[in-house]
Amino acid sequence: MLNALGLLKERRFLPLFVTQFLGAFNDNLFKTVMVQFAIYRIFADQRLEQNFTAFATALGILPFFLLSALAGQLADTHDKAKIIRLVKTAEIGIMIVGASGLMIAWAGYTTAGLVLMLAAVLFLGVHSAFFGPIKYAILPQHLHEDEVLGGTGLVESGTYLAILIGTVLGGFIAVQHAAIVVLVVAAVGWVASLQIPPALREGRELVVSYNPFTSSWRLISATMHIRRLFLAICAISFFWTMGAVLIIIFQPLAKNVLTADKHVLTLMIALFSIGVAVGSVLINALLKGHTSAKYAPASVLAMGAFIVAFSFLCRHWPAAPHGTLYDVMTFIEIPRAVLVIVALMGIAVTGGMFVVPLYAFLTTTVTKDQTARTVAANNVVNAGAMTIGAVAVQGLAVAGLSPENMLLIVAAMCPVSAWLAQKLHLACD
Repeated sequence: MLNALGLLKERRFLPLFVTQFLGAFNDNLFKTVMVQFAIYRIFADQRLEQNFTAFATALGILPFFLLSALAGQLADTHDKAKIIRLVKTAEIGIMIVGASGLMIAWAGYTTAGLVLMLAAVLFLGVHSAFFGPIKYAILPQHLHEDEVLGGTGLVESGTYLAILIGTVLGGFIAVQHAAIVVLVVAAVGWVASLQIPPALREGRELVVSYNPFTSSWRLISATMHIRRLFLAICAISFFWTMGAVLIIIFQPLAKNVLTADKHVLTLMIALFSIGVAVGSVLINALLKGHTSAKYAPASVLAMGAFIVAFSFLCRHWPAAPHGTLYDVMTFIEIPRAVLVIVALMGIAVTGGMFVVPLYAFLTTTVTKDQTARTVAANNVVNAGAMTIGAVAVQGLAVAGLSPENMLLIVAAMCPVSAWLAQKLHLACD
């Protein structure tokens, strides 16, 4: 068996890794620039900022509802590498729309710019809905069985490393420069996709259903009756319900509760991304390439403990003087800042340790001609879970619940995730 990092030397893995890395980087760079421009330059109200973040999140999730089933069917019917190249070609067009929105908003036409940027977010959701099943489903075709967990971990850690770099750059780069970068990266990603080896259909040819509702229902029904897949998908979906709440409240929380500027926000998201990448690699080392939910219950319980600690720290955070925000140096000089960073890193590391083996379950416990549809079924259910999380945030905000208390609700969900993971462990290990 190759060491997991040794896969990066292999053509059967490296071009896919680079392609998904650049796609995640570009997606995150664009969204970071867009959201921070909206929060720090356009809106000046916590509720409006949270509503905008929630709306943008919902737009990105919607295509997973409508198109994941179709994406899974097409991926299991056609050459996965060819579909990736088509998706990367579309990314260039999407980034033309997004870059235009950035430039128009920067020029002062904020409404028109936001419309174009949100349209790009919707199209990026379509892009991810088609690419998501493939980036996991192609691994069992190109890797040996004892390499799949390591490959999955590298894909996850690479994704979050891309988020890290995209976040850091997005927090500092000028809007007009970001518009150029996203176009260049999309083009480079397309070139990288040309090097991915073929991954032809295995098994019988499918009759593809193009009805998004009936195909989604059939896909979920065909997958969720298998106990191990049911438990894995439920555990992952519960995790992403919590993730949706954290994603929506985090950026407004950083500005309005921690009273931090966008550069501090960038630093915090970057550290969070590093933590997930560390967790992804750490769990692979602990499991030694064996796909298992052995450490998942403890990981998500530890995640809940770190979330409680983060909520407590937010409640007792010394706010910046009225009308000002902490910059990076001032923020770091606050004694409690170290604890905030440790809590965030703890959430990220334990979250990565929890979710990576569960994704590996989806691709290693079914035949190779069903992997894309299995991941697609997971994506549909995940999208529903994230939507529930997004709606819950809006409802709780209307009810007057503060972000700090929303964190406690997320922490209370962690034992349920641990219970699901334990049942999966007992059913499969």
